[in-house]
Amino acid sequence: MQRPHRTIGALAGALSLATVAACGAESATLAGSDDESPAPRASLPAPTGEHPVGSTTHHLVDHEREDPWAGGDRELMVTLWYPTPTDTGERAPYLTEAEAEASLVALGLDDLPVESLVEVGTHSAPDVEPIDGELPLVLFSPGAGVSRVWATSLAEELASHGFAVAGIDHRHEAAPVEFPDGLVEECTACVTQDWDLGGVTRAADVGFLLDEIDTGALSAWSAALDTDAVGMIGHSWGGTAVAQSLLDEERVAAGINLDGPYHASQLEGEIDRPLALLTNDQGHAWEGWDERWDGLTGDRRWIRVTDSGHSNALDRGVLMDRLDLRDVLTPEQWRAQFGDLDPEHGVRLVRDYSTGYFDHHLRGGAQPIVDDPQSVHPELVVVDPEG
Repeated sequence: MQRPHRTIGALAGALSLATVAACGAESATLAGSDDESPAPRASLPAPTGEHPVGSTTHHLVDHEREDPWAGGDRELMVTLWYPTPTDTGERAPYLTEAEAEASLVALGLDDLPVESLVEVGTHSAPDVEPIDGELPLVLFSPGAGVSRVWATSLAEELASHGFAVAGIDHRHEAAPVEFPDGLVEECTACVTQDWDLGGVTRAADVGFLLDEIDTGALSAWSAALDTDAVGMIGHSWGGTAVAQSLLDEERVAAGINLDGPYHASQLEGEIDRPLALLTNDQGHAWEGWDERWDGLTGDRRWIRVTDSGHSNALDRGVLMDRLDLRDVLTPEQWRAQFGDLDPEHGVRLVRDYSTGYFDHHLRGGAQPIVDDPQSVHPELVVVDPEG
């Protein structure tokens, strides 16, 4: 089956453009105001599960591995989202002040308040206790140059349904991301375009994170999180990492690839555990999809999300739409990222499928959205690549 292919670098640039546009237009609303009204606010879609959500952020350092992009120890920033017994009413910030300020400075808008980006309305309370019991764990790996933060809505939805979610920012692969020693403002890995190496490195990051939960810096969470059989979801380059993690890390039991490619290392060997591929509907195909399909010997799913773009799983389209910022991108740029779907509905499709998929594969739940996706959402079209 012949399909047009594109590079991950091109989409990384487009994603950065969408981020800049969101920040810039939000701030421009302030700049055009004649009074001193507060920065405009936008909130994420509310989670639909029964549990209130908590979150906490950690810095992890692997002293046994060298960072392939810049040398030194390999480092991660990790946010945990999880169900909590009681809603305290307090809300975690969306970006740190340094991350928000860096976004504004890059646009020459450093005189505008950072609150316009820090105070996007989340639905998670910071640093509260999780509910009792061992929680099924889902890992999230973002796309090139994209932070874990942009999947907050997806993470909060899963947490409200009883999962713990660990969003991973791999250093020098996401920007701007604040680490304890300062702000990482450039995706150094994106410049190298060694996407295959990135997939392998991220899979090693996954193993390191799970070890840190079991016996390392996050061992205080070991009793609360089930690390024996975890789920993993990744967007774009993060989807590459999902396939690599299924090959390299036996504790990853099921995965979802959100419109990401497979390179040489991700095509080596069979994957005998469940893997679902959710693709865009813009006629843009990643490399390796057909080849990887042939080597999936476990439960395999290929779903085209009707009218979707590359990034419907992320918060960006929702925030830009709620701030009336569609015109900041050209129609072509908007369609490439968010397709023709209402942005909130696009997020909902991914949230619903992910929740059902991991309930089925990690908790044994019967889920119609897994067995017959179109019966739940007509936009979730099952693809038969062999037909």
